[in-house]
Amino acid sequence: MPHAVLPAEKTARSVSIACCQLAPVFGDVSGNMRRSRDALIQASRRGAKLAILPELANTGYVFSSRDEAWGLAETAAGPCVSEWRELAAELDLIVVAGFCEADGDGLYNSAVLLRPDGGQTCYRKAHLWDGEKAIFDVGNHPPPVVETAIGRLGMMICYDLEIPEWTRLPALAGADLLCVPVNWPAQSHPEGERPAEMIKAQANAAFNHLPVAVCDRAGSERGVDWAGCSLITDAKGYVLARASRQDGDCQLILAALDLAASRDKYISPRNDVLADRRPELYRALLDPSR
Repeated sequence: MPHAVLPAEKTARSVSIACCQLAPVFGDVSGNMRRSRDALIQASRRGAKLAILPELANTGYVFSSRDEAWGLAETAAGPCVSEWRELAAELDLIVVAGFCEADGDGLYNSAVLLRPDGGQTCYRKAHLWDGEKAIFDVGNHPPPVVETAIGRLGMMICYDLEIPEWTRLPALAGADLLCVPVNWPAQSHPEGERPAEMIKAQANAAFNHLPVAVCDRAGSERGVDWAGCSLITDAKGYVLARASRQDGDCQLILAALDLAASRDKYISPRNDVLADRRPELYRALLDPSR
């Protein structure tokens, strides 16, 4: 059946979304928390109701070993997540942030969504990029979709966004916006073109008629230069706000989105991006031999 627009969705209600592009310093947890705190306060002062921080925002990214990551990891109830939770309540702001999570014998590249009412949802990255496979354990749960005061928010991390089957899941679960902390390394690309990661983010937004908010990081770390390509798209995949590559402490981008509007999946009078699927023809996707 087509996904009709519900009556409550006919009245546009835009909310301000912020991506806080930071330049974390590896291992400087207290300094990185100060940077994130300042960015969240700035986002709130500029009217944001949701603010997203980068992947592994509290520790930095380029771990030399699993043991080194263990030394900087914390639980989902640890001091960094607790500080972000307190800021969410103080600023009346939904916060999404990446952190290095320890849970028993498990070590994860995780993200947390914190609501002003104290609600907390954690997600563990399921698709690990390159050297992460030697550091982290894989997450085994689908991207969560969280009901909030501004709409239904989906969450995943960096390379997850490049797996089309994965981004489809929060769309099918009713997400109004996909929140994505990332660390995109700067890579060569043809002159005049955007980084491929940006194109993939826009494509997944368009495929699912689902806005995407990607918070990247900036600066350099242990020989890795970062792309600094935070962006916010609308449900059609068009860029509403985009950061520029820079080495400064924080670059804030904001966009106003009517999140409920993304529940209308029609892209023509006769085409609905979810209802037009034919899953019975896609069974080969579940056949490992193919």
